[in-house]
Amino acid sequence: MRHVGFDGRLVMLGFGSIGQGVLPLILRHIDMPREQISIVSGDSRGQQVAAENDVSFTVTPLTRDNFSGVLTALLRPGDMLLNLSVDVSSVALIAFCQQRGALYLDTCIEPWAGGYTDPSLTPSQRSNYALRESALALAGGDGPTAVLTHGANPGLVSHFVKQALLNLARDTGVETTVPSNRQDWAALSRSLDVKVIHIAERDTQSSSINKRAGEFVNTWSIDGFAGEGCQPAELGWGTHEKTLPADARQHDFGGGAAIYLMRPGASTRVRSWTPMAGPQHGFLITHNESISIADYYTVVEGGAVRYRPTVHYAYHPCDDAVLSVHEFAGRNWQLQPRQRLMMDEIDGGVDELGVLLMGHARGAYWYGSRLSIEQARALAPHNNATSLQVTAAVLGGLVWAMENPRSGVVEADHLDHARVLQVAEPYLGDMVGAYSDWTPLLDRGRLFPEPVDASCPWQFGNFRVT
Repeated sequence: MRHVGFDGRLVMLGFGSIGQGVLPLILRHIDMPREQISIVSGDSRGQQVAAENDVSFTVTPLTRDNFSGVLTALLRPGDMLLNLSVDVSSVALIAFCQQRGALYLDTCIEPWAGGYTDPSLTPSQRSNYALRESALALAGGDGPTAVLTHGANPGLVSHFVKQALLNLARDTGVETTVPSNRQDWAALSRSLDVKVIHIAERDTQSSSINKRAGEFVNTWSIDGFAGEGCQPAELGWGTHEKTLPADARQHDFGGGAAIYLMRPGASTRVRSWTPMAGPQHGFLITHNESISIADYYTVVEGGAVRYRPTVHYAYHPCDDAVLSVHEFAGRNWQLQPRQRLMMDEIDGGVDELGVLLMGHARGAYWYGSRLSIEQARALAPHNNATSLQVTAAVLGGLVWAMENPRSGVVEADHLDHARVLQVAEPYLGDMVGAYSDWTPLLDRGRLFPEPVDASCPWQFGNFRVT
């Protein structure tokens, strides 16, 4: 099924696992000649995949000095830049596309190489909060559409939140129409008394090839995971929270929707829950959606913030990635000399990615995608379960951007969630909604006493594992 026709050229920047996985979806669902698609990559990964699909491929690493010249030759007004690269400034690319009149979409806001770990920068300056603020500074008006951070998460999960709120309203007898603006969505979340939103993910994909010493193994971008894992742990900070964690800091600029902790996200674990796994410990990895969702659902009255949920990622990657992170931390955050992206060798497992809404009348509600490796392989080539959740979201974002080419700089939360889900859901496996009576206090203090506040089970201090 063709979702949209596109008359311009599409330039794909970067061609790692997500680029290779999304190309077949683009060719399948966007009506445009493949000779109008070109790939610019920093290395030769995926060159054979591009050749199999008769798509132009060049190896040209982009730098501060050459990116404008390279892209000027490739992009005209009305064209689309799909940025799937690492170590190339998203803000620089967005500004270029706005000036050039080209559409834009990325899956995260990247700094120039070294920006995640530059010791000359403060933790606040290395945060996703700071990156987001720098990108949003380009917003305003109805210029060419630039969709920020529209992968699985950040991106797709923002649409899961909206659908979860509608489901929760239905199941609790709260009458509502589908909100049409930010204020109404925030009012709905407030009326349902949603206090906390986890992006709760469990990846059980595995293979018979075990992780070896000195090797980082993952089911998606290793550079991306390592980079964001070294940033400070970040979370949107809710109005129900009583006290800041001991090592928490607030930013002295921007909208103020989030805080950060003085430690890497890959060293911070939180209690969470998914339907298949049940209770689990996840890494509090920083992601843009932790900030954008908290910001989007903020209610301001009389100049003061009256409602905001706490929002953060709670990620349990595949077992070999957990071991890889453990070794990575032991190396004082110096990446292992060998990296392996799990793809063809995966012999089983599921990626369960969703949003866990808590504090409301039904306790806890998880809504999201449950996608097995077998389902992923049957649905699209060059994908595993994790990558297909991302590539389906990229496709949904591209279709929306092409249908709405004059929307300016926008985040996933501002898009039509129903349209994006309509495009993405055929690739998401089983869409699951599950209620639970789980709370972060369940079985706490059973073996050892713990300083938790039983009167407020949704307080972030009750989630934290130090």
